[in-house]
Amino acid sequence: MKICVLPGDGIGPEIIAEAVRVLRALDLDCDLTEALLGGCAVDVTGDPYPEETQRLAQDADAVLLGAVGGPQWDGLPRDQRPERGLLGIRKQLGLFANLRPAIVYPELADASTLKSEVVAGLDLLIVRELTGDIYFGQPRGIETREVDGHRERFGFNTMHYSESEIRRILRVAFEAARRRRGKLCSVDKMNVLETTQLWRDVANETAVDYPDVELSHMLVDNAAMQLVRNPRQFDVIVTGNMFGDILSDEAAQLTGSIGMLPSASLDADGKGLYEPCHGSAPDIAGLGVANPLATILSVAMMLRYTFAREGAALRIENAVEKVLAQGYRTADICQPGTRKVGTRAMGDAVLAAL
Repeated sequence: MKICVLPGDGIGPEIIAEAVRVLRALDLDCDLTEALLGGCAVDVTGDPYPEETQRLAQDADAVLLGAVGGPQWDGLPRDQRPERGLLGIRKQLGLFANLRPAIVYPELADASTLKSEVVAGLDLLIVRELTGDIYFGQPRGIETREVDGHRERFGFNTMHYSESEIRRILRVAFEAARRRRGKLCSVDKMNVLETTQLWRDVANETAVDYPDVELSHMLVDNAAMQLVRNPRQFDVIVTGNMFGDILSDEAAQLTGSIGMLPSASLDADGKGLYEPCHGSAPDIAGLGVANPLATILSVAMMLRYTFAREGAALRIENAVEKVLAQGYRTADICQPGTRKVGTRAMGDAVLAAL
């Protein structure tokens, strides 16, 4: 298994170190190669996604990423900002399908900002289209234009989707729903945006091939409300890039901490980039207090979706559940009566459970 490891910025190196320890403990045949992405790559090469990293990522079977970004790079030209490296690798590898599970473990139901009876037992999956929509649409930019008789700055972005782009992400979502509880909710804004009217039309057409999956539709503003009102009504949610970016972070918070949630970004053949849903958390970088569980669980997703090692994936997930049941908690999920530990100690606990 050829894996390109990208620790990245902020807490990235700390959480990646624990995930790699867990991966190595499984005694699988792995070839791990580390490379630069994000702000650390800018500091060394001037490019957030250097050519050497591009080559290693292209040659690998899977990519394991920590996090990118930090305030020290905010003043750089847009094409040098760390986030451009993340967008670049997604585009280069054709990673169009982002899978973000949101699971509330029984031990963490009280850690959510919502009442435990609202989130207890939550198990949903958001499937987000990742390489299209307004984030990649052209034309885009900031210009000086004539507006109402005077010149001023004018910002513009373009939202667009082709029928084939929509259909391929919908098929990923339908297949995921088929393996789960058979319910798929497609989220759009068809009452305002023609792009998402097409999205809804294609969803209805694609549903004909999946009679065993119950398809429903929801406008994005209502979906945002329903996620905090009654999140357990959802099984799988599928939506576009921008809406998915927002809704998946909202769903993450339902679990009590975004530090618990892994993600997978897949191409058409199952090659994937695996990363925690949280960011680089520069305010706690280097303190040894970050939660590594989302990154460790991302390794489990990698073993499941890219390498078809279901047994190894379950071993990791069961170990995380055991550690939580034993009362181990990092600061973001710590509650009275639990045992507060740092990044390394949490990794030690998972290794012991394995």
